[in-house]
Amino acid sequence: MSRPLEVLAVVGTRPEAIKTAPVVRALRADPAFRVRLLATGQHRELLSGALASFGLRPDRDLRLMRPGQSLNALLAAVVAGVDAELRRRTPGLVLVQGDTTSALGAALAAFHRGVPVAHLEAGLRSGDLTAPFPEEFNRVAVDRLASLLLAPTPPAKRRLLAEGADPRAIYVTGNTVVDALREIAARPGGAPPPSLDGLPAGRPLAVVTLHRRESHGAVLRGLVGALKRAAARRPGVLWIIPTHPNPAARAPLTGLPRGHFRVVPPLAYPDFLRLLSRCAFAATDSGGIQEEAPSLGLPYLVLRRTTERPEGLGRWGTLVGVEPAAVERALVRAASAPRRPRGANPFGDGKSAARVAAALKHWAGRGPRPRDFSA
Repeated sequence: MSRPLEVLAVVGTRPEAIKTAPVVRALRADPAFRVRLLATGQHRELLSGALASFGLRPDRDLRLMRPGQSLNALLAAVVAGVDAELRRRTPGLVLVQGDTTSALGAALAAFHRGVPVAHLEAGLRSGDLTAPFPEEFNRVAVDRLASLLLAPTPPAKRRLLAEGADPRAIYVTGNTVVDALREIAARPGGAPPPSLDGLPAGRPLAVVTLHRRESHGAVLRGLVGALKRAAARRPGVLWIIPTHPNPAARAPLTGLPRGHFRVVPPLAYPDFLRLLSRCAFAATDSGGIQEEAPSLGLPYLVLRRTTERPEGLGRWGTLVGVEPAAVERALVRAASAPRRPRGANPFGDGKSAARVAAALKHWAGRGPRPRDFSA
């Protein structure tokens, strides 16, 4: 019998943890794999809670994040930290997710050590290296380093092929965030956190998330101004804004009128999903909400100039941009007549982690090639 394939799964942020958790659990349930979970600690205060939501703890935590740390300093620390782990115990494969500094650093460390890399959520592209920043460059670089390209959707596969990727290396798996969402949604609902206690039962709710690094400063202040004006025009809506750990993303939110807004600390993933399910719509510069909202029947506005997730636009989402007047109009329109789209989530069907496991088996020569996900 073949020895299990040893996989080192590296996560650093809450989105990475949420999207990697279903894969780690699927691989650990299969005797063909042995999995170690390595945390970089890029989002130290959010990472542990996200993993705990799925009953996971890292086998090792590098605890690399420092206050005021630059992207270059963090990248150097991730490369060095993951390199030391690979030197201590070399796996057969390193699994990274998405487009974070942790993903790029881990992939680069593995590449330098000659360890194959599997990239979960490969093939996303905005076409602009400055938006999102630095994520667009990170994902392009990781795709070039990876031996396995685990594309979430057929359009992502087409982008990889257009760039010259080897078709044999590409597997279309669906996005594992849909697996994670479905698991959480199937659990009994618990008591809300204190920050969400007493939400009015009859009042329409809208969730807003703003944190993109390229928007920090004048752009973010303009978005907040548009939000304030839209709230004044539609006072019946309660706008709920979960904050981001980055102080540059939190600062413009101070002083929002309490009658229209509730600014809350970062929410645990189950609490955030329960909040989303109660809302009439979302306005976001996040990537994850664009993928999660269709599973909840939730329309959303993308407060960015471009998105690497166009699959949801049209039926589910609207790309608004960041020009304050356009954002205000879109917010007022959404608050006036929220719609409830119907149809399957174009990003996944809840079986993505199983496809990832099958893809890794096929790559290792231990099973047939899985069928590609198709919405």
